[in-house]
Amino acid sequence: MQLRYAFRMYPNGPQRSALARAFGCARVVFNDALRVRETARAAGLPFVSSAVLGKQLTEAKKTPERAWLAEAKKTPERAWLAEVSAVVLQQSLRDLDTAYRNFFDGLKGKRPRMGAPRFKSRKDNRQAVRFTANARWKITPGGHLSLPKIGDVRVRWSRVLPSVPSTVTVVKDAAGRYFASFIVGIDPAADLDRMPATDAVVGIDLSLSHFAILSDGTKIDSPRFLRRAEKRLRKAQRALGRKAKGSKNRDKARVEVARAHGRVADARREFHHQLSTKLIRDNQAVAVEDLAVKGLARTRMAKSVHDAGWSAFVTMLEYKAARYGRSFHRIGRFEPTSQVCSQCGVKDGPKPLNVREWACGACGAVLDRDINAAVNVATAAGLAVSACRARVRRGPLPAQREEAGTHRDGQLTVVGISSR
Repeated sequence: MQLRYAFRMYPNGPQRSALARAFGCARVVFNDALRVRETARAAGLPFVSSAVLGKQLTEAKKTPERAWLAEAKKTPERAWLAEVSAVVLQQSLRDLDTAYRNFFDGLKGKRPRMGAPRFKSRKDNRQAVRFTANARWKITPGGHLSLPKIGDVRVRWSRVLPSVPSTVTVVKDAAGRYFASFIVGIDPAADLDRMPATDAVVGIDLSLSHFAILSDGTKIDSPRFLRRAEKRLRKAQRALGRKAKGSKNRDKARVEVARAHGRVADARREFHHQLSTKLIRDNQAVAVEDLAVKGLARTRMAKSVHDAGWSAFVTMLEYKAARYGRSFHRIGRFEPTSQVCSQCGVKDGPKPLNVREWACGACGAVLDRDINAAVNVATAAGLAVSACRARVRRGPLPAQREEAGTHRDGQLTVVGISSR
């Protein structure tokens, strides 16, 4: 299994200029190759593959990407491509191939549909270049990241890399921050040893009133990072609107807006990581509901839906469960989790959102809407969770004769799940 480890970089002035050249050259190579293929498509010609791009060169040892780049560097208008590492340019062409592959797979139904590759701009919020092992980059004994034709860049190491990385991607975000993203392989056995053995299971109901409600009755408040930062964001956005277009002051104000949004995104990501790690560490199996986030984002609750970041949180749960040997279950979005009594299983129909508690007409249990839904999520995933955890209080109902004198202990039981 491979993971990404990202660290903050602090390049000096000349290094920032060298990185800007690398970003620009990779962008130009990407756009040139895209233009060749789009011109061929407009003329009704077949798709121009990477092999065709490098067909003009006779050196058989060169890959199609290297051949096309070598030919481009010989032209006067592209001679400055030699100022950056050739690996950066080759990876830019491979990124274009990946973009086309994903686009065609979407048309064939092999993956969710996505748009066709588009031309990159120097004004894009994110600029990135990738260095593979062929570029001969390295981490120096002093802890700097040595990149070809850029130099030794200072990196703030927040943790130790678990293994020798194979690839590093240098990213510049909208706020002008630089990051080094390493791809490293991890040892599955070592990850399994890090997690304590447990037989607990949990169902999770994601909500807006609370961020998450667990089947054991725990309600986790939503931090609402965007709502809390709205005053600061509004002030920065108004300052940006007062600046003249194209001026240096407007560019500075744009960076301030991007930094404010970056702080919100970083805080939300940290919250997601801490909560998802805790849930995976404490439970052998986790079940969530597949929410229609795109549909909810088109309603009047759009800002709150985006502020919660449910998709990113569920993605973290899924990959961490696979990494640490836990079971992850995703039930369908059409499961009637809020319509079924978690104690007797009777479905009594939909309820308005303002109904937070109700009494089951069959068994008389007074149910909390969110906790009841969390228990039903776990039940629909095949996890044995005691339904009494969803009960708030029991209404006046005579006990059946065959059940009198026996009470459930409320302990979690695991069916078909082995603790590791």
